[in-house]
Amino acid sequence: MVSCAPLPHHCAMHDKSDRSAAHRVKSFLALVFALALGACSGLPAHRQEPFRSHLLDPDPVIGSCARLLAAVDDVVDEAGVRDGAAWRVPGHPYLRADRLAAAGRLYLHDDEWFVRLRELDREGRHFELANLPDAARPALNARAERIVAAKPLEETLDVCANQLLDAARRDQRAPAAVVVPGEYSTLKRVVGLYWVSRIAVDRGIRHYQQDTARTFAQPLDDLPVLGRLMRHVPATGEMAMAATGLAPDLARLVARHAPILDIDTHTDHDRFGTPEFDDDRSPEVDIAHPMMFVRVAYTVADGRALTQLVYSIWFPSRPKTSADDLYGGALDGLTWRVTLGPDGRPWVFDTIHNCGCYHQFFPTPRAVARPRLNAIDEWAFVPQSLPDVRPESRVVLRIAAGTHYLQRVSVIDEPVNGSVYAFGADDSLRSLLQRDGSRHSLFGADGIVPGTRRLERLVLWPMGVSEPGSMRQWGRHPTAFVGRRHMDDADLISRYFEFRP
Repeated sequence: MVSCAPLPHHCAMHDKSDRSAAHRVKSFLALVFALALGACSGLPAHRQEPFRSHLLDPDPVIGSCARLLAAVDDVVDEAGVRDGAAWRVPGHPYLRADRLAAAGRLYLHDDEWFVRLRELDREGRHFELANLPDAARPALNARAERIVAAKPLEETLDVCANQLLDAARRDQRAPAAVVVPGEYSTLKRVVGLYWVSRIAVDRGIRHYQQDTARTFAQPLDDLPVLGRLMRHVPATGEMAMAATGLAPDLARLVARHAPILDIDTHTDHDRFGTPEFDDDRSPEVDIAHPMMFVRVAYTVADGRALTQLVYSIWFPSRPKTSADDLYGGALDGLTWRVTLGPDGRPWVFDTIHNCGCYHQFFPTPRAVARPRLNAIDEWAFVPQSLPDVRPESRVVLRIAAGTHYLQRVSVIDEPVNGSVYAFGADDSLRSLLQRDGSRHSLFGADGIVPGTRRLERLVLWPMGVSEPGSMRQWGRHPTAFVGRRHMDDADLISRYFEFRP
């Protein structure tokens, strides 16, 4: 026991310090508990107000419609087929938002904005209903028949959703704005002492960027080849365009800017194809059918919506090099995006792996880099700038064996030949036909591909990203470990670059 009599002053100081330290610990634990409670207490969108009050609405149309939507959402959640592409607006389960739609509140009229939120919900419900087990349908169909006779469930849900939105707007209870949650956990960052641990992670990121810059600085012919360099070129023709699932003008645009792939093919893990599930629901890739999955997205720059063309490929895996390989695991992939300027010509290119990792930017001469705003948050990593891409030019991506790292981007004008890859709609991955006739999304409700966990999650969890290294759905890609950034942030490109006419 410590006696305070001989040194009362010092002992008092020590006691005060102990109390202060204990207070700090208690405050920290209280914050952690509060964050954990907040993270676990959220109710589903269809169990929150104002929607919950609609369940007992005296208006028979509103009440029956609300109960139908609630019943469908309960069955969807119970069956585990919730689509995670867009965020369900709390208290308004007939509305969903992505980051572009959330930002659109600033420049769209009310009617236009709500139309977009309804479109996203209609789209998500389409895939959820497609993926429902057959046994779950009869009771829901019968319930829908009592509201609108002789109409499919999906159509009745759409009618009901519009009725509920109209009622919410009349009552002035419709959302005035939405904020789509980020793919970062504040709780994990607090528990993982993010403000300290990020320093080591930032140092590792800088080492990776330096190594990557050295690779891009090598002459193209000096890049190592472990297997055989195989060139893949996009399919052409009307059938190829139709397979994109896009309107003809957008399909032609996608085909026009589709990249050529030069892949160092060492094993079958370096052959890209079509994702599917095996009999025990483990994800795999059918390499017999090389496929480029495409979508059209948009970004906002100077108050204008600019078109983005998004291309994704999937590999069977990133092979593990050892038992403790942090980055190897089932499935791997690369996403390449072309942002078109106001004149319709390529402005900036960028890429990620399908985990959201390794975000790189490739500006053309018409993109002026903005000054860095934060010394430690991840900024735009530019390993290579590109020349102006003319209408007759093609972009070629050089991809490494095993890691599937991008090693070089080239722009060529001459005609090329190679193995032909087909186009597919990226959204088709939200409902894949199985061998037994059932349908399942490649992605879980959290936007993550089950079965693709990496060991790196054990090291990087303090950065707040859920399941670092796992493969993800479009709209669910965090692309920075230090700071916060998402591939689909509405202002992402204009955050880092200014357009030069």
